[in-house]
Amino acid sequence: MKDPDHSSAIAFGRFQANLQTGELLRDGRPCKLPRQSFAILAALLERPGELVTREELRHRLWPEGRLVEFDHSINTAVNRLRHALGDSADGSRVIETLPGRGYRLMVPVRLVPPEPAETVVAAASTKPNRARLLGAALLAGTGITVALLVLDAGGLRHRLFGSATVPQITSICVLPLRNLAAEPGQEYFVEGMHEALLNELSRIGELKLISRTSAMHYRNTDKPLHQIARELGVDGLIEGSVARAGDQVRISVQLIHGPSDTQLWANSYHRQLRDILGLQREVADAIARQIEVAVSGQERSRLIAARAVAPDVYEDYLKGRFALNVSSRASLQEALVHFQGAIDRDPTFAPAYAGLAAAHGTLGRVVLGTPPGQTRPKAIAAARKALELDPNLADARVVLAHELAREWLWVEAEAEYLRALELNPNSAAAHIGYAHWLLCQGRTREALSWGERGRELDPLALVGATIGWHLFHSRQYDAAIRELQSVLAVEPENPGALWLLGFALNGTGQFDEAIQVLERARSLTDGSSGVLGVLVRAYAGAGRLDEAKQLVEELHRRRESGYVPPAAFLNAYLGLGDREQAFAWLERAAEERSSMTQFVRVHPYLDPLRDDPRFRDLLRRMNFPE
Repeated sequence: MKDPDHSSAIAFGRFQANLQTGELLRDGRPCKLPRQSFAILAALLERPGELVTREELRHRLWPEGRLVEFDHSINTAVNRLRHALGDSADGSRVIETLPGRGYRLMVPVRLVPPEPAETVVAAASTKPNRARLLGAALLAGTGITVALLVLDAGGLRHRLFGSATVPQITSICVLPLRNLAAEPGQEYFVEGMHEALLNELSRIGELKLISRTSAMHYRNTDKPLHQIARELGVDGLIEGSVARAGDQVRISVQLIHGPSDTQLWANSYHRQLRDILGLQREVADAIARQIEVAVSGQERSRLIAARAVAPDVYEDYLKGRFALNVSSRASLQEALVHFQGAIDRDPTFAPAYAGLAAAHGTLGRVVLGTPPGQTRPKAIAAARKALELDPNLADARVVLAHELAREWLWVEAEAEYLRALELNPNSAAAHIGYAHWLLCQGRTREALSWGERGRELDPLALVGATIGWHLFHSRQYDAAIRELQSVLAVEPENPGALWLLGFALNGTGQFDEAIQVLERARSLTDGSSGVLGVLVRAYAGAGRLDEAKQLVEELHRRRESGYVPPAAFLNAYLGLGDREQAFAWLERAAEERSSMTQFVRVHPYLDPLRDDPRFRDLLRRMNFPE
C-alpha cells in the first residue's frame, strides 16, 4: 500500500489513522499524538511490513541541511508513538525496531472508505477544530510530507487552517538550549544565545516570559515537559539547540504546547556569526507569529532592528555575559575585561557598554566590600553610553535606574525604571528594581505588589529574599521571617538570606535565633562586615554586651587596613543604643551615598532617630519627592 488514498482512513488493530487530517483514533476515540510521531506512523502505514530506514525518516521529517539532534529527536518521537499505541521496544507487537537500521510495522492494515460528504459536513459542524488543533501530517496527493507543516514554510499552516491551529499561548518559558557545538568549551556561546533569545522575546508586552534564572533550573533535566509547564505556570515551552562551527551558527527551535506536550512548530536557522543579532530577532519574531501574540508595530520594529557585529566583538561580549552571571569578584573582573575588549574593538556596540555597566554595578554591592565611589560612577557612565548608542536597551536602563536611586536622583531613577518596563515588560529585574524604588519612598504596599509581579516572572530565582526585605521594612516581621525561611529551605547556605533573616528576627526580639543565623552567615562570608554590624544588635539585644562590643572593636580594626561600609557601624551603634555614634556614622554613609541610605525613610532600625532635627534635615537633603 505505497500510495494510499489520503481521503481514506487506514485501520490497524484498534486504531484508525487519517493521513489527510493527521488524526489518530483508538476504538473510535481521538488519541493525542505529536506531529512528528504521526509522521513516522504515516511512513510505516504507507509501507506495512517493510523496513523504513532512519535515514528515510530523517529526510522526511527534516529537510536536507537542517541541523537537529537527530538521534534524540527520532527516538523521542518513536517512543511517544509506541506509548500512544500501547507498544514497547522490549515486547513490541506493533512496531519492530531493527537496531541501527530503522523500523517496521508488524500488524495488518486496511483502508477505510471515506464517509459520505454530508456525513463529513455534519461531523465537521460538531467538531470544527479537531483537525485544525492536531494539524495535518500529510497533504493529500502532493507528496509533501509532514516536514512542510512542522517547518511552517512560508506560513503555509496558518494560511491553510487559520488561527485555530495553535492553542492559545500567553505565557512561555525558553528552556536552556542544548549545545551541539563541534568545538569544546562553547558553553558561554550557547548560554549567550539562550539569554539573547530571552531578551528578544521579553520585549513583547502581550507575552508573559519566565526569566533566565528560573529557566536555567531546567538545564539537563529529565522532567517531562508537561510537568515543567505546570511548575512554571506557562502554556508554552521553547526547546532548542545551538550548533557552531567557526563563524557558522545554526539555531534549531521548537514550540511545545506545555499542557498537552504537543509540538506546534519547529524551525532551524543558519547564519554567519556577524549576522547573529539579526538571527536572534528573526527567531523571536517567528516564535511570536507562531503563538499569535499581538505584537504592536513598535514592538515589531524593535524586534527586526538589527545590525551586523564582528565575530571577535561578539565573542568577547558573550564571554563577558557568561562571567557576569557567576557574580563572584573574580568572575566580575573577568567580565569587565571581556566587555572592555568588545568595546575596544567596536566602540559603537551598545550591548557591551550595558554589560560593562552591570558588571561595575554588581561589583559595587556592599556584600563584596567595594566602596561605591569606585564603581558607581563607572556603572552610570557605561549605562549612559549604552543608551546613547541604543535607547531601547532595557537592561542598561535598569542598571542606570539602580545606580541613580543610590545617588538619590529619585525622579530620574523612576523614569528609567518605567521606561525599562515599557521596553521590556517581562524584565523581572525592572519589576524588582521598581519595587525597591517604591519601598524607598515609603510606598510599601505598592512595593510588595511589584515584588510579587517580579516573582511571577522569575518564580525559581529566590525572589522571596527580596520580598522578605520589603516585608521587614513594612514592619511585617513574621511574614518576612516566613519568606526568608522558605528561601533557606531551598538554599540553606544562602548567606544573603541568612543575613536578611537576622534583620527580621532582631525586629521581633528573637535575638538568640538571630545570633544563630547571623553566625552562620558570618562563617559563610568569611566574616562580612555587614553581617557583623547586624550581629552586634543581636548580641546586645540578648544581653551579651561584652561580645557585642568586641565585634565593634573588630570593625574598627578592619577599618584601619581596609574598607568597611559605614552601614556596618551604623547598625552596630544603633544596636548598642549609642545615638550620637549612630548619627555620626549615618552622616558618613550619606557622604559616600552608601546603598543603605536609600532606605532611611522606612528602615525600622532608624526609628529612634526620626524625632531628631538632624534626621529630618537628612531627609530633606536626600531629595525625596513629595
